[in-house]
Amino acid sequence: MFERARRLLASIAIAAATAVAPVASTAQAQIPYLQLPESQPKYAAVVVDAKTGEVLYAKRADSPRYPASITKVMTLYLAFEALQSGRIKLSDPVEISPRAAAQSPTKLGLRPGETLTVEQAMQALAIKSANDIAVALAEKLGGSEARFAAMMTLRAQELGMRNTRFVNASGLPDSRQISTARDIAILSRAVMRDYPQYYKLFSQQSFTFRGVTMRNHNGLLGRMPGVDGLKTGYTNASGFNIAVSAVRDNRRLITVVLGAPSTAIRNNNAEDLILTGFDVMNRRDRGEKITVAQNLFEPEPRGPVVRPSMEQGDNDQDGLKIVLASAKPSPAASRTKLVEESSALRGSKKSAGKWAVQVGAFKSKSDAKEQLALVTKRFGKHFEPARGAIGNKVGGSYRVRFTGYSEASAKDACQALKAKRLACMVVKPT
Repeated sequence: MFERARRLLASIAIAAATAVAPVASTAQAQIPYLQLPESQPKYAAVVVDAKTGEVLYAKRADSPRYPASITKVMTLYLAFEALQSGRIKLSDPVEISPRAAAQSPTKLGLRPGETLTVEQAMQALAIKSANDIAVALAEKLGGSEARFAAMMTLRAQELGMRNTRFVNASGLPDSRQISTARDIAILSRAVMRDYPQYYKLFSQQSFTFRGVTMRNHNGLLGRMPGVDGLKTGYTNASGFNIAVSAVRDNRRLITVVLGAPSTAIRNNNAEDLILTGFDVMNRRDRGEKITVAQNLFEPEPRGPVVRPSMEQGDNDQDGLKIVLASAKPSPAASRTKLVEESSALRGSKKSAGKWAVQVGAFKSKSDAKEQLALVTKRFGKHFEPARGAIGNKVGGSYRVRFTGYSEASAKDACQALKAKRLACMVVKPT
């Protein structure tokens, strides 16, 4: 009883603060990222082991970002909590208020006074991402959206989401509503951990309401094996966001990508991170000490790393080019004869050792060939005694490696590439 009273008082206090002035949990979160210098990129990402909570990869994971409709995961979390405690039932009605009906799309478009069930409302949030229904459900659970948003913020803090603050239940634009990639991963993990009986809602690919079937906005559902949730989001301010989870070999990864420039780029990047995460975990099982960042060859290329769109009608990627390194290979380099697998690239000298240097891992073989040609041409003196090859596709990527080094010569060659801001990794004998 005392705990419930404490939460109520805290919620009222946060709601009052929301009505007066923006409040954030850290100094960094007090400034919405769009007010930061324009050079500050929107992109942020994190990959987390769902079982242990280990962060396998982080890129600006604690920088403030607008969560957009991923906000609805917290709205649903509180709905799950109310269901489990018995405060509401799936069959209970949710009435549409004038305020809910007036929300901007995406929405179901119900008129004031109309109703739907709690179960239908949850489907509308998870699948359709309906803003009108998010407000209606918030009003049912919290009395008002402002009070419900205060409850959301309180629960976020209790879950460890230190840089998150909610002021609405839908994710519609508001400069005060901020989160981070890490915090969204914490929330995603909490949903799976605390309410596994309701998590399957996020894997539902369609929702039919009053004879109209609506598709889930998560394009990775049904496209990538093992993906079973969670939520996408988009506003002009946030860019294209996704929180996605996948299972493979009894392991689950959570990946959050925020601020992508298009749906296709967001989905491709999330897919790459998931595949790389699983690959790293498998390689760790074999005793290899490696991180996702190493497997992705940080630092990132200076240009956009983009694969061709797999989304129908996605024309915003026309003319986009792939930049593999800090300098584009010359036409002559592109014409360099490439020898794959075990074929020699440089001379006929015998291998000096069993160490290798990996200079890239790429989604397509053509990208791998370009990188191999570039490194061979620009850094030939460091690779003359070695053999260059493009390996078979492993973990969704083609690895470009030069073999035949001693430990010292491998480190020297790798250092030469890093000095020119090119990715490189020394691989010890297996």
